[in-house]
Amino acid sequence: MRFPLFVDAVARRAELPPERAAAIARAVLVTVAERVQAGEVEDLTAQLPNDLSEYLAEPPPDATPGAAETFGPVEFLRRVADRAGVEPATAQVGVRAVFATLREAVTVGEFQDLVAQLPKSFTRGVDTSPPHPYDE
Repeated sequence: MRFPLFVDAVARRAELPPERAAAIARAVLVTVAERVQAGEVEDLTAQLPNDLSEYLAEPPPDATPGAAETFGPVEFLRRVADRAGVEPATAQVGVRAVFATLREAVTVGEFQDLVAQLPKSFTRGVDTSPPHPYDE
């Protein structure tokens, strides 16, 4: 899934303009990269096209290589909101939309591995089961 299609899906789910959805998508991917183990970031990166995976590839300047930061959902949303330049409520809607879109963009196993490294409150409301085929 190319970045424009990813952004369109996030924008549609979150009912946001594409520019805002793009900023939130970037912010979520960067924040996910801070929160999960490096091996999971690599696995996720391998399944996303370069224009999406580049946001996972750049560790924050003060990060310990290979180590996931431990922070809760409030800090996750604060980081996403700050990076995207949106209000926390908009970030929350956007985060859900990004996770729902990631669910369709990567394999079921990879998405479940990603979700397993995050507290349940991060992905509350996101279905982790396989997406339904379009022809159903």
